[in-house]
Amino acid sequence: MRIGILGTGVMAAALAEAWTRRGHRVLVGGRSQDKARAIAERLGEAVEAAVPVRVARESDAVVVAVAWEGVDQALALAGADQGSLAGKTVIDCTNAVDYTSGLLKPSTGSAAQRIAERAVGSHVVKALHLYAGTSWLAPAPPGRPERTVAMCGDDETALGVAAGLVRDLGGTPAVTGGLEHARQLEGVAGFVMRLVATGHNPVTAVPAVPAVDRTRD
Repeated sequence: MRIGILGTGVMAAALAEAWTRRGHRVLVGGRSQDKARAIAERLGEAVEAAVPVRVARESDAVVVAVAWEGVDQALALAGADQGSLAGKTVIDCTNAVDYTSGLLKPSTGSAAQRIAERAVGSHVVKALHLYAGTSWLAPAPPGRPERTVAMCGDDETALGVAAGLVRDLGGTPAVTGGLEHARQLEGVAGFVMRLVATGHNPVTAVPAVPAVDRTRD
């Protein structure tokens, strides 16, 4: 699969590297083409730097991996409002969170829903926003539980594409519902940040509950 990544930061670079290890090809582009070229040069021939509109048009699935403040500009450069992402799976891994307070920046709705509005005709899936990108470059520590990736979206095909890409990273996809659940998932990021700021491990703040065996339903 050809994966497009809008963004040139740590998250974008780490995801590009992790997916190329699984045989995918990646197009990466953002507001800085110099940074995009630097990522491509470091990671080799499986990664190509491209202008954002080409990333959108020539990729099978596109990941939005930019700071929240840069989302509108990144989508504009990609031609999202002109339909460049129509029909495509768009994975939103942004965190629209105030890093000091842990509170969500959008007063209503979610970052994912805003992206869905801007990216005309696309199928947005909220996913991959809770783990640092570099965590996917190393196997899970021995004795630690599997890395479950909570995600949500309205299109079943798009959810399937996103789930496959999560599995390729070594994660376990968990669909929590439609895109109306995105604000809930985004709020978890703020919750995690606040716990870390107070010196606590977020893993110990969530009770261990046995998974329900849905195969018996």
